[in-house]
Amino acid sequence: MGQDKKTGTENKYRKLNHQGTEDDAAVRSTIIIPNYNGRDYIENCLKSLEKEPARILVVDNGSTDGSRELVAEKFPKAELIALEHNQGFCGAVNRGIAESKTAYVILLNNDTVARRGFVRALEAPLQQDEKIFSGAAQMINMRKPQLIDDAGDYYCALGWAFAAGKDKGREAYQKGRDIFAACGGACIYRRKTLSKIGVLDENHFAYLEDIDLGYRARIAGYRNLYIPEAEVYHAGSASSGSRYNAFKVNLAARNSVYLVYKNMPFLQILLNLPFLLMGYFIKTLFFIRKGFGSVYLRGILKGMRLCVSAQGRQNRVRFKLHNLPAYVRIQWELWRNICYRLCF
Repeated sequence: MGQDKKTGTENKYRKLNHQGTEDDAAVRSTIIIPNYNGRDYIENCLKSLEKEPARILVVDNGSTDGSRELVAEKFPKAELIALEHNQGFCGAVNRGIAESKTAYVILLNNDTVARRGFVRALEAPLQQDEKIFSGAAQMINMRKPQLIDDAGDYYCALGWAFAAGKDKGREAYQKGRDIFAACGGACIYRRKTLSKIGVLDENHFAYLEDIDLGYRARIAGYRNLYIPEAEVYHAGSASSGSRYNAFKVNLAARNSVYLVYKNMPFLQILLNLPFLLMGYFIKTLFFIRKGFGSVYLRGILKGMRLCVSAQGRQNRVRFKLHNLPAYVRIQWELWRNICYRLCF
């Protein structure tokens, strides 16, 4: 994990001032909010959390828009770690996890507004079952609140990750269910399980790191849930700027290749290879139409290079025979989720 030296800037803004105004036993979660130039959003996000029973930790990724100063001045109860340089979503979250001591950590994008009761709704299922690793909140389109932004994430044999319910009516997504992974924009993780399977892989920097973490949890035999009772409004693409841009397309393409290499044993890669090739071909055509064809293909090549690098190889999930039943279940889901992609 990348670590910043504790320079004067970081010491100035790192306010670890949790005073325990509530009964500490009642505070079971630390909410980690990565922030990068999020001045337009971070204030409303933090206001929505003022009455939630959780420790609030903002990890700033070297913002230059005054957003970290805003947090320091207006939200004295929020703790702030100001990093000198942008360490990506993964680096910021991992720094927050390292600072947390609670049973659970909740990840929350800076461009969200949580509805009252968000924290307790996320915690409830995890308190009932130790095999549940993560829970995904119901993410609602902030501009069109009748629509879903994300109702749990899935992954399929085409090498595609997708959000259930994206831009569809909320009424169809009010029931909890098992999912492949929880979207890192608004979710809860069990810290004890993180100590076993590892935190976010900083090779990703951003994009698909939450799918990777959920995948690793599934391989280890844990469950991931969609928890519709936990509701947040989400603006979307606040840091990257738009749904499709060169930075996002290139990085997501790179990480999509790395995700397969990292989590699938060699024989499983061979089994899925026809589907994967088809998926990459379709995506290439899609991004050519969007004007990002060459950007996408360069990302694919970067992903291949990452896989054969020392960094990529050392983080690969090692196959263990006792995890074979989990691999079988996952493989069935990878095929089934191709159909889900058409429905969700």
